[in-house]
Amino acid sequence: MRSEATSVEDYLADLADDRQQAMTVVRRSIVEALPTGLEETMAWGMIAYVVPLETFADTYNGQPLLHTALASQKNYMSLYLHGIYGDPQLREIFEADYRATGKRYDVGKSCVRFRRLEDLPLDVVGRAIEGASVEQLIAQHESAMAGRKSGRRKRVP
Repeated sequence: MRSEATSVEDYLADLADDRQQAMTVVRRSIVEALPTGLEETMAWGMIAYVVPLETFADTYNGQPLLHTALASQKNYMSLYLHGIYGDPQLREIFEADYRATGKRYDVGKSCVRFRRLEDLPLDVVGRAIEGASVEQLIAQHESAMAGRKSGRRKRVP
C-alpha cells in the first residue's frame, strides 16, 4: 500500500491504531540506531532514511541512496534494510542473529516482513542498521555502478 502522505507524521496518522503504535516504536528504534549522515523523509510511499543528495548526488536515478525504510503494507509491515543488502557479511550476521531469537524470519531480498511488533527483534534490527555506515553504502553503490559503466552490470549480492 503506497502512501501519498507528504510527512512522516501524516503517514503515521493515516494508519490504524495498532499499526500506528507498532510503526512508531520501530521508527524510534531506527532513529536511535541510524548512523550519522542520514535523514528521515517520505520517499517511495514510505518512511525512508536516506543519504541526502547534498552528501552524495552521483546516483543512477538522481534519487538519494536508501539506507533503511519502513512501510505499512496490506497484510504486514515491512522494514527495508538496504544498508545491509549489498554486504553479504552484514546480511549473514543479521540472519544468524535474527534466527537465534526464535522469531519467524520472513524476508524478501531487502525487507523484513512482520505482522506485529512482537514479531520483530528490535535489538537485532538496531545492530544491523548501526553496522551499515553511510560510507559503506556509498562505496557499494559506486562499486555497482562501476560495473555498469564498464559495459557489464556488476550485481550486488
